[in-house]
Amino acid sequence: MLRILKALLAVVITLTLTWVLNAKQGDVPPMGKLLSPYRGIWQNGEDAQALEEPQTLQLPGLRQPVRVRFDDRRVPHIFAENEHDLYYAQGYLTAHDRLWQMEFMTRVAAGRISEVVGSKALEYDRFQRRMGLAYGAENSLREMLKDPTTRVVLESYSEGVNAYINTLAPKDYPFEYKLLDYAPEPWQPLKCALLLKLMAWDLSGRSDDLRLSNILRKYGPKVVQDLFPDYPNRQDAIVPTGSPLAFKPVPVPVAPPSFAAAISDKVPAREPDAELGSNNFAVAGSRSASGLPILANDPHLQLNLPSIWYQVQMTAPGLNVYGVTIPGAPAVIIGFNENVAWGVTNVGGDVLDWYQLKFKNKAMREYWHEGRWKPVRRVVERVVVRGQPDLLDTVLYTHHGPIVYDREEKVFNKQTPIRHAMRWTAHDGANEVLAFYRLNRARSYQDYSAALKTYGSPAQNFIFASNQNDIAIRPNGRFPLKWQDQGKFILDGSDVAYDWHGWIPMEQNPHVENPARGFVSSANQPSAGLDYPYYLGWDYAPADRAHRINEQLAKMRRATPDSLRQLQNDNLGVNARLMLPAMLRALSKEAPLSPNSPAYSAQEALQRWDYHYNADAVGATVFELWYNNLVDRLWEDDFSSKATGLEMRYPSRDRTNRLLLAETEAPKRSTTSPWIDDRRTAKQENVHDLLLASLNFAVDSLTRKFGPLGPKWAWANQKSTDINHLANLPGFGRADIDCAGSPGSVNATGPRNGPSWRMVVALGPKVQAYGIFPGGQSGNPASAYYDDMIEPWRVGHLDELVFLRAADENHPRLQSAWRLEASQ
Repeated sequence: MLRILKALLAVVITLTLTWVLNAKQGDVPPMGKLLSPYRGIWQNGEDAQALEEPQTLQLPGLRQPVRVRFDDRRVPHIFAENEHDLYYAQGYLTAHDRLWQMEFMTRVAAGRISEVVGSKALEYDRFQRRMGLAYGAENSLREMLKDPTTRVVLESYSEGVNAYINTLAPKDYPFEYKLLDYAPEPWQPLKCALLLKLMAWDLSGRSDDLRLSNILRKYGPKVVQDLFPDYPNRQDAIVPTGSPLAFKPVPVPVAPPSFAAAISDKVPAREPDAELGSNNFAVAGSRSASGLPILANDPHLQLNLPSIWYQVQMTAPGLNVYGVTIPGAPAVIIGFNENVAWGVTNVGGDVLDWYQLKFKNKAMREYWHEGRWKPVRRVVERVVVRGQPDLLDTVLYTHHGPIVYDREEKVFNKQTPIRHAMRWTAHDGANEVLAFYRLNRARSYQDYSAALKTYGSPAQNFIFASNQNDIAIRPNGRFPLKWQDQGKFILDGSDVAYDWHGWIPMEQNPHVENPARGFVSSANQPSAGLDYPYYLGWDYAPADRAHRINEQLAKMRRATPDSLRQLQNDNLGVNARLMLPAMLRALSKEAPLSPNSPAYSAQEALQRWDYHYNADAVGATVFELWYNNLVDRLWEDDFSSKATGLEMRYPSRDRTNRLLLAETEAPKRSTTSPWIDDRRTAKQENVHDLLLASLNFAVDSLTRKFGPLGPKWAWANQKSTDINHLANLPGFGRADIDCAGSPGSVNATGPRNGPSWRMVVALGPKVQAYGIFPGGQSGNPASAYYDDMIEPWRVGHLDELVFLRAADENHPRLQSAWRLEASQ
C-alpha cells in the first residue's frame, strides 16, 4: 500500500511540476517550454554558414518563380516577374526576419497588448483604442482597398506574411513568442494600415492646446503673445520667404468673434516624445563634383532592437527600387531607384485639436452643436486581458472624433482632457500606400508631385532629387484650412464656427523646386516663410539643426557623397555657440569665480570647448547640464505644474534665449524682465544669481556622479545612448554606446532617440547610394545580423549599398541565393 501511495505521490508531483513549468506564472515565462531542447529558445540559434547555402522554397500562391539574392548585411534583393509575387515575397521575407516585431507593433497600435501580458497593459490598451488608431486605420484601409493597385499590394503582402507563418511550428517561433508564451496570428491588410497610423501618432500626436489654455487663463493674452508667439524664428524656413507661390490662395476661414480658449487643468496622459525629428537635404548639380544632385536623409526616431527599419531591394517589370521600409508595411518608404531619390522628415504642423463639449446630461448620449442636440455614437470595445475576463469599454464618438477620456477613474492618469473630443488628420482615410507605390516608380519631378497627392498623414517634408538635375522639397500631407491660431488653444466644440472647414489644396502646400541657392533642406523647422498664406501651426522644433545644415550647404562646392555624410555626422551645437559666450561673460560680470572652487575648473573647461558634442567632450557635459538647469530655474516657478497647480509648458528655446541674452547684457544687479526673479524666494534674483546657482548645481551633480572633473565627465558618459529591446526585455539591447552627437546637433543622437537610418544617394548615369541603421536585418538576438550595423553607425560610417540591375549580376558582397516557387 505504501508503495502505491509513493507511486501516486510521484505521479502527482511530476504532473504538477510539468504543469507549472509549462504554464506562465505571472511575469515568469513557462520555463519548461522555454528551456525545452526540442521547442525552446535553443531552437532559435542561427548557423551563419547555413544562411549562405542556396535554398529553394515551395510556397502556395506564387504565380512565377522569384529569385532572391542576399548580401553580406543580409539584405534581400528580390527579383519577381509580376507585382503580386513581388509584394508576396516582400511580405514573406520581412516576416522571416521580423515577424514578432511586425505583429507586436500592430498590437501596440490596436490596443491589444493586454492579450499577451495581462492587466499591466490595460491602461495603455484603453488609451490606444480611445485615441482612435484602429478607427483611423479602418478608414484608411477602406480607401486603400478601393484602389485596385493598392488592393493587390496589401493582399499580396499579407499572403506572403501568412505563407511564412504557416511554415512555423511552435519550436520555430521567434524567441519573444516563447518568452511571452503566445503564438503569431494571421496577417491582414488592416495590420499594414495600423503600422502607418502608429507612425502618425509618434510624429503628429503631440499637442499643447490644453497647456496653452491654462497659461492663457493664468497670465492673460499679453503674456501668451509675448512668451508664446507664433513661431518667432522663420529665417531658416524649409520653403524660404520669397519662394514663388504659383497659385491663387483659396479664402481662409474667419475667426469667430467669440474666439477664446476653453480652460482645463488636464492634459493628455501619454504623448509622443517631443525630441523626435529628422534631417534631410539635397544639393543641386551646380554644387556637386559630378554635376548631378546628391540627396541625404536621416530620420530621428526612437532607437530600438530590432531596428525600426528593414532594408530591401525590389525588382519587377518597370521597377527597381532600394531603401528601407517599416516591417509590416509594403513598398519602400525612404529610398531611390535609377532615376530619383527621396526622403522624409516630420512637418510638425498643428493637425490635432481638442474640442470642449457640452453634454445634455451625465449620461453623455447627446452633445450640443450647431444649435441642437446631436447623438453621441457609442462603440463598445472588447479588451481581451490575459488571465482575466474580457473587459467591455465604451468609446464615445462625436463628429469631431473620439472622446479620449469621458470620466476620471483610477485606471487613467488624472491629468487628462476630460470630456474633450479630439480632431486629428490621422482619423481620416487616405491612401499612403499608393503614394509610396508611385514614389518607388517615379522617374521625374512630375511623378514625385503626382505620387504625393494621395498622401495624408503624418505630414512629412518629402525631399526629392533626380538624374534630370532637379531637386525639390514639399511639406506634404492633409492640412486643415484654419484661421490664424485655430487650435493653439482648446476650441469650443458646441459652435460650428470652430469646426475644421475644408483643407488646404494639396497643390498649394508649401513647396520649392530648384531654388537659386542650389540646395533644399529640412530639420523640423517652420515649413514656410511669412509670405505663405495659410496657417499650418504655431510651434516647431528649434532652428539649430536647420541653421547649421544651411550654413554648411551654402559653403559646399564640388560636393561628394562623403560631404553629405560628414554633414550628417556634424556635432556642432548651435545653441551652445550662441549662448555659452554670453553665459560666461555674465557669470564673471559681478564677481569672478574663486580659483579654489569646483566651478572654476568647469568654467575653464567650458572656455576651452569648441561647441562640438564629441564623445570625449567635457565641455558639452557641463554646458548641457548648466544650460538646462538655468532654463528650469528661469521658468519652473512660473510654468511648472508643481508651482502653479496647472499643467503648462515652458516658452520655446528661441524665446528663452532672447530673454536670457537681453539679461546678460544688463548692468550689474539689474534685471529687465520680471520672469528672472524666483517668486518662491524672498530674494530678488538677477540673471547672475541664476547662472551661478545653475553652474554650481551642474558641477555638484557631475561630481557626485563621476568624481572630480576629468575624462569621466566625457559627453558620451553623461548622454549614455541606449538602444533597448523593443519590448524592453533586459539583456537584448545595447547600453551606454560611446557615440557623439546631441539632440540639438545635426548628428541628433540623444539618450534614446537618434538617426534611425542614414542614407546618401548620388544620382548619375549609375546611381550610387550609401546607408546604415543602428541594428541589423534580423530580429533574432541569436543572429549575427541582429546588431551588426551598430558599430559602423556609432562612428558615422555608411555602407555602400548593393544595388543590383539583374538577378544574375555578380557582386563580391553577395553571399547566398534563394528561389521561391509555387508549391504543387
